[in-house]
Amino acid sequence: MIKRSHLCGFVLGLMFLSTPILDSCCRAEKLSGLDQRINNLTKDCAADIIDQFDLLLTSGRLTMSHLFDTFYIPIPNTSPQKFHTQYDRLTDGILQPILDRCLEQDKRLVFVVAVDRNGYLPTHNSKYSQPLTGDGDHDTKWNRTKRIFNDRTGLAAARNKEPYLLQHYSRDTGEVMTDLSVPIFIKGQHWGALRAGYQKE
Repeated sequence: MIKRSHLCGFVLGLMFLSTPILDSCCRAEKLSGLDQRINNLTKDCAADIIDQFDLLLTSGRLTMSHLFDTFYIPIPNTSPQKFHTQYDRLTDGILQPILDRCLEQDKRLVFVVAVDRNGYLPTHNSKYSQPLTGDGDHDTKWNRTKRIFNDRTGLAAARNKEPYLLQHYSRDTGEVMTDLSVPIFIKGQHWGALRAGYQKE
């Protein structure tokens, strides 16, 4: 029997798969010097993540069906709602050091994350994966992992297949951000994107 929470995850997966791509967000913008530096960093980080996924797949610790899992299982008592998948606990230990190393490359970077095509973020940077406290404002700022960022900016980044996508938006914490993303392909299939958020001033 499928549990109600699991059924909810399944329905969410179907819903996000059917969400249209927002073409008006997906126009390439010319890169400044800083943008180009961040673009190079994100490409290197995405390549490292692809290498790790390939190793996990080759070793049998991960399967393609697990990696492309959209059966988002709600984590109880979380707001904004968080989700588990069949692979997020694995990526916590393997992807987080890669993401953290990239984040440290430039002080203007605010976050560096990998998201699937629906904007699901299985593993965040260490600084945004602090224990939940029950304080909504604190947790929204410092525990941002395992959420689905399916806002206009998030979906455009997650589903873009061009070499890069540059966007500007207001984060839910109030910061005005620049978001540069590059796609992540695993064995020829579009898994999602590497997103880097940064501030230009």
